[in-house]
Amino acid sequence: MILKTKSPQNAQSPQAVAGLKQEQNVAFFLRRAFKDHPEVLVINDFKFSFNDETAQIDHLIIYPYGFVLIESKSIKGHVKVNKQQEWTRSYNKQWSGMPSPIKQVELQQALLKELLKHHRSEIIGKLLGIKQQGFNLRRWDHLCAISSNAVIDRESMPTSISDKLVKSEFLVEKLNRIMNIKNKFMRAVNFNDTRPDFNQAELDSIGSFLVSQHIDTKATTKLAAVSSPIQPIPASVTTPQSLVQAGISTVTTTNIQSALCCKHCGESNNITPMYGKFGYYIKCNQCTKNTPMKQACPKCQSKNTKVQKRQETYSLNCQECSFGQQIV
Repeated sequence: MILKTKSPQNAQSPQAVAGLKQEQNVAFFLRRAFKDHPEVLVINDFKFSFNDETAQIDHLIIYPYGFVLIESKSIKGHVKVNKQQEWTRSYNKQWSGMPSPIKQVELQQALLKELLKHHRSEIIGKLLGIKQQGFNLRRWDHLCAISSNAVIDRESMPTSISDKLVKSEFLVEKLNRIMNIKNKFMRAVNFNDTRPDFNQAELDSIGSFLVSQHIDTKATTKLAAVSSPIQPIPASVTTPQSLVQAGISTVTTTNIQSALCCKHCGESNNITPMYGKFGYYIKCNQCTKNTPMKQACPKCQSKNTKVQKRQETYSLNCQECSFGQQIV
């Protein structure tokens, strides 16, 4: 099942165009193989932030036994990796070094683990009062999918790297071997397979949570562009000279309002703050539907915000511009 498609992008340079085409090719193979598979969830072009760090995963697979991260790389010509795991590639018969995509996806994987572990109780909850097995015990795999017309020198390549490097056309076969998903009957009678697994409800919960964490950079930029301009600083407000010299001006935030209301009927008064599986939200007492408290920052339009509760007060805090405001 495809939870998120590749976000539209405008590529300018030849390298960017080739990279975009490679990501689209990989997304095509994943869609063709898993679009109707309820136990294989695919998130393409997933960008998220956690603990003041941001990562972008080209393709993320969620399945009953764990996760597979895929880094797409457009490589035309030859690719080599030495014993020190240093990568080189040829282009127009010229050899040059390149960053290791395996190391890159390993960093993405580490941050994703931290994000899921931090929100574990919200995502997979508890079973009979006991927390379900955490995400560390699930399988974590990562691959690098490169252009099908690349030439891979596997003889001199470390086995640990060669096992993670696959051409796009063989990606689905590789994924099927890694995931090794048997039908439910075979799982029930096969006692040799001791891998802990997610049930369908947990899979759906993980997928919904991760999609909700995606940062849509293009949408954020568009919102910022069409938002009303910041009003000039009143004469009564003094801007420190040091900030003026640095090109920074102080702006009062008293006129910036966070419009927290029911997204279904627009009600803003007859609402009740609540907490659920995916965090804080408001329940509309008029139409009885729910709306997340987590909104885009009303000042800079960033989606990298957090909701905090102190006693009976809820506030929205932006991690990008440090703007904070009580919302309920």
